[in-house]
Amino acid sequence: MTASPPFLGFPDRLADGLVPRAVMFAAGHGSTYPGKDSSGHALAADAIRAASQDDAALVEHWDFDLGGPLFDDKPVCCIDAGDILTTMHDNAGNRARIEAKTREILALPAVPILLGGDCSVTIPFLAGFADHEPVWVLQIDAHIDWRDEVHGERYGYSSPMRRASEMPHVAGMVQVGLRSVGSAGINEIEAARRYGSRFVTAREIHAQGVEAALRHIPEGARVVVTLDCDSIDPGIMPGVAARTPGGLTYTQVIDLIAGLGKWARIAGFDLVEFYPPADIDGLSALTAARLLVNVIGTIVRQV
Repeated sequence: MTASPPFLGFPDRLADGLVPRAVMFAAGHGSTYPGKDSSGHALAADAIRAASQDDAALVEHWDFDLGGPLFDDKPVCCIDAGDILTTMHDNAGNRARIEAKTREILALPAVPILLGGDCSVTIPFLAGFADHEPVWVLQIDAHIDWRDEVHGERYGYSSPMRRASEMPHVAGMVQVGLRSVGSAGINEIEAARRYGSRFVTAREIHAQGVEAALRHIPEGARVVVTLDCDSIDPGIMPGVAARTPGGLTYTQVIDLIAGLGKWARIAGFDLVEFYPPADIDGLSALTAARLLVNVIGTIVRQV
């Protein structure tokens, strides 16, 4: 059960015989580092759901981001399955539950949409795609997240792209929105480049548009998108733990999502690293909710 009403008032199931196009679920905790507290990030899903409620009655109205109503004049085809049970520092257990839920949704088949939680939830989310066709990963983030381990933990929020690179079903990776300085040293940069990751900085998106990222993704590829909220400029998304100027705009992110839906196919999506204790007047929660509306609308419009 969720503490807030479901996202946009979505049902938790469809009528018998109907399969959803997308299933949203939340996981507050992934693999937390020793001595660290991930409880702030665990507040994210309920804050986003609460922020979506003002638009719940407007689902059938025209959405100028999408060029039509959310579900494109079709019946509601997305459900909010609520939260899976996660416990801070039960790292292995949390990973197992996130991966299992992802596999369950893919078996329907439907597109899983995960609300985190910090970036560590991305690792088991991606692991859930192992028994399906290969996927590309589009990471939208200020940081490359290629640390091999931190404090002995190899599955924490600094390592998701490193772990993704080791998954046989991940065919390639594009990392978009990079800027400023983070935990990556020369060794991490070199490891990512050896793997073949394509780096696209925020400055390149500002100068060239979203095509600077989309051109690296094969046409028709199945893509899992992981959106770290710190990829967005903190003037738009202040509710993050690592504010860094020069980030992507809301419009650039939704254009990237829409462009991906036309060029390739969104197979899964997670939104991570929203930190409600740092939010200002609910601005970040509202922005995150609107981003998810665009994701759902794009998935619905995929052939």
